[in-house]
Amino acid sequence: MDRSLLSPLSLFATVSRLRSFRAASRESGLTPSAVSHAISSLEISLGVRLLQRTTRSVSPTPEGEALLERLAPALAEISEAVVAAGAGVGEPAGTLKVNLSRSAFEIVVMPKLAAFRASHPHVSLDLTLDDGLADVASKGFDAGIRLREAIERDMIRVPAGPPLSLAVVASPDYLAASGTPLTPRDLAGHAGIVRRFDTGEIYRWEFEADGRPAVALPKPVMAVNDTRAGIDAALSGLGIAVAMLPQVASLIAEGRLVHLLADYSPQFEGFGIYYPSRRQLRPALRAFVDHFRS
Repeated sequence: MDRSLLSPLSLFATVSRLRSFRAASRESGLTPSAVSHAISSLEISLGVRLLQRTTRSVSPTPEGEALLERLAPALAEISEAVVAAGAGVGEPAGTLKVNLSRSAFEIVVMPKLAAFRASHPHVSLDLTLDDGLADVASKGFDAGIRLREAIERDMIRVPAGPPLSLAVVASPDYLAASGTPLTPRDLAGHAGIVRRFDTGEIYRWEFEADGRPAVALPKPVMAVNDTRAGIDAALSGLGIAVAMLPQVASLIAEGRLVHLLADYSPQFEGFGIYYPSRRQLRPALRAFVDHFRS
């Protein structure tokens, strides 16, 4: 490999991440024209167009996306090696990129985050909150955190956090006005604040009745793509919502929300940290796994 390409390849990754030559110039300390010239020279050297440029945006071409998929992990390894060399051999250091759902952030990461920072001051966490199921290997992430049942089998999976259960909740004012559902079947007559995934699919609430799985859903009056927004809507008395129990436990204890249908909500596997199989983990990732695992 021509080692003179390392610098423009790094700039290409930066421009692709920031979607802007100007933002990349601020981060790199180069002028926008110097960044643009470096990328143009790289495209000429490789014989392929890597970026699609318009007056308003910059985005990778299909060829650029393919290059990024293999380039991002390599650049991360180089960055980690450089930081580790300055921080001490074997000491966890560098940037750790983690893709996780908002609920995983609230339940698994946030309660232990301050302690992790105190124990590992040389590790910088780059957290992307994304409720999809990210392919961490191709997207340049070191690891992800999702419900264990949703993690691909070819990933290394480490339990993180306790078993969970869903909590169907509503405000006292809503229940006083509309009545209290006593079984999942009763939900059909109630206003529902439902969860919409990025695919457009509406999540059907899962229960267990007489040892058998069942699904039910109230009449949707509001759909949200964020559990926290659904909780806020339930607090306002707009209807019945569902969340993971740790997310609403304090609100239930305070009496601001009422826990409904608890006998029909069994426990299920909680979250897991997942990452591609590697013979030797980076010290920063090993520290993260050890700290946040169950």
